[in-house]
Amino acid sequence: MLTQVAVQAAKPKDKPYKLSDGNGLHLLIETSGSKLWRFRYQFDRKEKMLSLGSYPDISIAQARTKRDEARAVLATGVDPARKREQDKVTASIAAANTFGVVAAEYIARLGTEGASESTISKNKWLLQDLAASLTRRPIAEVTSAEILLLLQRIEQSGRRDTAHRLRGTLGSVFRYAVRTLRAPLDPTTALKGALLKVEVTHRPAITDERQLGALMLSIDEYDGWPTLRAALLFLALTMVRPGEVRQMCKSEIIFPKALWRIPAERMKMRKPFDVPLSRQALAVIREMWDLTPGNGLLFPSIRSSVKPLSENAMNSALRRMGYDKEEVTAHGFRTSASTILNERRVADPDVIEVALAHQDEDDVRRAYNRAQYLDERTILMQQWADLLDRFRDAARCRAA
Repeated sequence: MLTQVAVQAAKPKDKPYKLSDGNGLHLLIETSGSKLWRFRYQFDRKEKMLSLGSYPDISIAQARTKRDEARAVLATGVDPARKREQDKVTASIAAANTFGVVAAEYIARLGTEGASESTISKNKWLLQDLAASLTRRPIAEVTSAEILLLLQRIEQSGRRDTAHRLRGTLGSVFRYAVRTLRAPLDPTTALKGALLKVEVTHRPAITDERQLGALMLSIDEYDGWPTLRAALLFLALTMVRPGEVRQMCKSEIIFPKALWRIPAERMKMRKPFDVPLSRQALAVIREMWDLTPGNGLLFPSIRSSVKPLSENAMNSALRRMGYDKEEVTAHGFRTSASTILNERRVADPDVIEVALAHQDEDDVRRAYNRAQYLDERTILMQQWADLLDRFRDAARCRAA
């Protein structure tokens, strides 16, 4: 076996020569003075040579370890040289399949599958900005520990909800990587329960019938921009989300059936949704119909007929009426309807849930509900509109 002294004392000669260390390992002394570790072995009845690095970068002990590892591979019936090539290919693929690459693919798939621009934008922010530290990491090498460290930093900054959302989105990317054979597992599954619970803050809403009547009276008497008053009234009557009203187009109204068909791209559940229109809702539509050109927006911005109301327009109008953000928001009309309709038992809870476009997790039941509850929802929407009239009339009497 070679010693440190013998290796250091080896000098170059006119021709390359070898110093044997045993079990196939030798040190090749080049005429240039380079000292190269080599492992000679036989595979498939052929003599082969495997390079193990140069001395002194690779010490005697390290060279022997590399030799022993190669012999162990050989004992399994695998050519060490071929395994090294395969390992290089695997490492190259892993380097190409970084978290950033797979995350970009995942985001592109969201667009292909019809996700809204806001959903895609949120995913980009989560995966490309908040998870930027993972971008260049081979996705198969990302560990639960480094994800936890990332999430805890966000959590400790006071953004618990964001940390939970990021964990869920990261999980979606890793599961996509598993399905496309680029990661062995989803490391976020081990983190279930690792984050502090989110403190749920419900959107402010008026659920008292007398107070809701006063609000409806305030909307009726609103002296600001008429389109904004009409949009708030229509929002209250239809129980939809504010964004769906803001972007509502005249072409979506089916007058013969008294329906408003909201296209899939605007719905949270990514499915088209039919809203039965009460007499009062149809009156609002007819009031606004001739104020905007063509089949465009029914409730356009004050600045342009081709741009929708801004996100804050409705809430700003509520503030002008004297309601602060702790009392009610535009989104709160949905809570008002849900609470009052359920408390009064106006309809089956399932019908109310469908009217609010809440997505049932069961695909079959969801399809059944959409198909079977249209008649019930038509009755419900008229009952709700009539209730709002009663609440407002009672408030007007009290104010007289």
